[in-house]
Amino acid sequence: MEQTTPSSVETPPAPPSGVSSGTTAPPPAGSRAERELLIRKALKKVYDPEIPMNIVDLGLIYGMDWKDDEHVTVRMTMTAPGCPVAGILAEEVKTAAESVPGVKEAVVDVVWDPPWSPDRMSDFAKRQFGYL
Repeated sequence: MEQTTPSSVETPPAPPSGVSSGTTAPPPAGSRAERELLIRKALKKVYDPEIPMNIVDLGLIYGMDWKDDEHVTVRMTMTAPGCPVAGILAEEVKTAAESVPGVKEAVVDVVWDPPWSPDRMSDFAKRQFGYL
């Protein structure tokens, strides 16, 4: 019996132009959408010091509003209105957002409506804390 070993892994051909391959193309380089993805990536490095999870997966980031291409307001909340680390987290969010190329200034707007609940967490965070 003859044994064959593949010499290389074959890559499936690319779909024809205009046909989706099932993956989402990254946003154009330098676009607001790309900067938002990069900001979210930077914010995943910011952890609530009282909860061992990053603030994105906790669901504390509600969104971003752009004044222009270089100035962003990050809307976020805290897990509770009396959060003792609110000022520290807001400063870390500002620093993380401003670390993204193309972002000249970030403002953090701490909002309370809608109130945070565990439902806002990512599936990853829910699994970590036993909600799924």
